[in-house]
Amino acid sequence: MDAPNPSSAVTFANKTPLRIGAVGLKARDLSRLTDFYAQAIGLQVLDRDTKTAHLGAGGVKLIELEAAPNALPNDPRSAGLYHTAFLQPTRGDLARWLVHVARHRVALSGASDHLVSEAIYLDDPEGNGIEVYRDRLPNEWQWSGNRIKMATDRLDLDNLAADAGNTSYQGAPAGLRIGHIHLRVGDLAKTEQFYCGAIGLDPTSSRHGALFMSSGHYHHHIGSNIWHSAGAGIRDDARAGLAWFAIEGAGEAEREGALDRLRRADIPVVGSETRDPFGTRVRFTS
Repeated sequence: MDAPNPSSAVTFANKTPLRIGAVGLKARDLSRLTDFYAQAIGLQVLDRDTKTAHLGAGGVKLIELEAAPNALPNDPRSAGLYHTAFLQPTRGDLARWLVHVARHRVALSGASDHLVSEAIYLDDPEGNGIEVYRDRLPNEWQWSGNRIKMATDRLDLDNLAADAGNTSYQGAPAGLRIGHIHLRVGDLAKTEQFYCGAIGLDPTSSRHGALFMSSGHYHHHIGSNIWHSAGAGIRDDARAGLAWFAIEGAGEAEREGALDRLRRADIPVVGSETRDPFGTRVRFTS
C-alpha cells in the first residue's frame, strides 16, 4: 500500500475544537477576483455564476465571493479583513506555490519567518490581504505557559524555493485550509472580551498593537490589530471586502458550546451568526 500523501492531510490548525472555516468576501469585480484566487492561489472553482463563486481545496469550500459591483472600496482604516491565511500542508507545497507565483509574476508584498511558521504575503486585486504559509511542527513551537513565542524575521526565499524539487504546483493541495484569519479592529480589549471572554478562545500573544487568539493550543486562529484602524467603529456593510467568516466546531457540541457562551454573555445571536464589536459577521458551523 502506498504511503499517505502528506499534501492531502489536514494539519493541526484544523483539528482543534474550534478553527476557521470559510471566508466570505464582497467583490466589486466578481470575475476578476474568482480568476485571481483560482490562478494565483490555485483554489478549485466549486461553482460559479453571475452572483457568487465558491472556491476551495479537496472539495471543501474555503472562499465565497459575492458580486457587489456598486460597493464602496475597502477602507484599510476601518474594521475588517487584514488577511486571510491559507495554510499549505507541507513546506514543499509552500515552496512549489512560491515558484508558481514567481513564474507567473504575481506581486508579493512581504515574507517572514514567524518561528512557528513561514509566511508569504500578497494582496488580491481589490486590496484584500492574503497570507500563504506553512507551519513548523507543534513540538518545535516555544511556549511560556499559555503564551507562544513568535517573531517577524527575514524569510530565506531561496532556501524555501529549493524545497520545491522538480514538481510544479498543480493547484491547491487537498489538505490546504484557512489556518487563520487576521482582522483589523478598533480596540484590542473589546476584541479579547468578545473572542476570548465570550466565544472561548485563548489569548496566545499580544505585542505591538496586535492580539493573537486560538483554540486547542494552536499559535493563532484569529489575529487582530489596530495598526491602521485604532478607534474604528462599526464596519460599513456597503463596502467591499470582508462579508463574514466562519468559526468551525470540531463537532456539533463545540459549535453549540460557543453559541451558548455568546448567549450567556448577552451577545445577540441570529440563527448561527453574530457580529463582533466592530460589526464583522461571524458564522458558526461544524
